[in-house]
Amino acid sequence: MDIKDLVKNAKTMTSDQLENKLDQLVRSNSRFSNLDEKNKDIVLKLIKEYKSDIRSGISITSSKIQRDTHPLYEKRISLGLTQKDIDDIRDILGALRS
Repeated sequence: MDIKDLVKNAKTMTSDQLENKLDQLVRSNSRFSNLDEKNKDIVLKLIKEYKSDIRSGISITSSKIQRDTHPLYEKRISLGLTQKDIDDIRDILGALRS
């Protein structure tokens, strides 16, 4: 199951099921294998903030993604994030926009 399939099925899942599937997807997807565990935790924290919107069918806007990733970019050195990590995080969040 990819992110787009998960978003389509989100309305029929319980909150816990959705959270578990999102966690599994981010941690096991080879596309995001360059993210270390700390960075994956950052992504999952952001996704949890979007969870209620996803379940309600409210679309995630690009401005919201930008608003949420900009502080990560500003703190990238202290968080240990590379530009590739930031781009991957944006890709993951962008996939939720469907």
